[in-house]
Amino acid sequence: MDPEGLRKLLGEDAGALFDRPLFSIAGTQVTVATLVVFVLIVLGTFVVSAILRRLVGRAMRLRGVEQEGSIRATQRLVHYAVLLVGLSIGLQTIGVNLSALFAAGAVFAIGVGFAMRNLAENFVSGLILLLERSIKPGDVLEVEGQVVRVSRMGIRSTVVRGRNDEETIVPNTILVQSNVTNYTLEDSLYRLRARVGVAYGSDMHQVRKVLERTAAALPWRFPRREPVVLLVEFGSSSVDWEVSVWIEDPWRALVRGSELREAIWWALKEENITIAFPQLDVHLDPPLAIGAAR
Repeated sequence: MDPEGLRKLLGEDAGALFDRPLFSIAGTQVTVATLVVFVLIVLGTFVVSAILRRLVGRAMRLRGVEQEGSIRATQRLVHYAVLLVGLSIGLQTIGVNLSALFAAGAVFAIGVGFAMRNLAENFVSGLILLLERSIKPGDVLEVEGQVVRVSRMGIRSTVVRGRNDEETIVPNTILVQSNVTNYTLEDSLYRLRARVGVAYGSDMHQVRKVLERTAAALPWRFPRREPVVLLVEFGSSSVDWEVSVWIEDPWRALVRGSELREAIWWALKEENITIAFPQLDVHLDPPLAIGAAR
């Protein structure tokens, strides 16, 4: 509704009252009618903002976003955006020229942008993470060589917990711009590997059978994937084997890896198969050997 329509609605007598000028802004007279229209637009802006915030919160919860902090941050951004648009419309309605304000605001925004570049990057990265849902609370990640579990996701940073139970605040730009391994993106299966070297004089057929039997007997391995036993290298002091099993909880990889290596140790020991260690053979020339014998 514009001021002219408001005057027609209220009649001529009230129209004269509404045409009364109150003050001027940048050479533009502000009347009672324009001021009332401005107030109505601002009130309507708050109503629209409340509706949109409710819809955004509902949509985010349907997409699986469980962190209330992230939902509230997104709703706050929607509120500010709607409020900015509503105020712009209201000021233009009362006749305020916004081009000069936008020109001054652009210069100010450039200065603030340089000062808050990192904050803006983290903010945009947070929006990308919330929309893509490639990383969620509870996921197990490998970030910059560290295995962590996501505790909370915010619009600026993400809180993760390491295996030593310490919490780290990670800027969202690191999660978006660097290589991040998500062990629980599609499923929680994790391949656990253990290497062991046996002496060259061992019966390799027996070694394979012992390793396969030991891996298959582990009670916590994923049962629908068979263990894999590979001869991976002829080392300088040992024949190296690798045993692989799958587990359903990547977070317990260290504990399960220890249990796997311990099971291999005792299985080889029971079969009298020697686990090799580095050795160095020294051969002496005959004169030196004779001297050493004397």
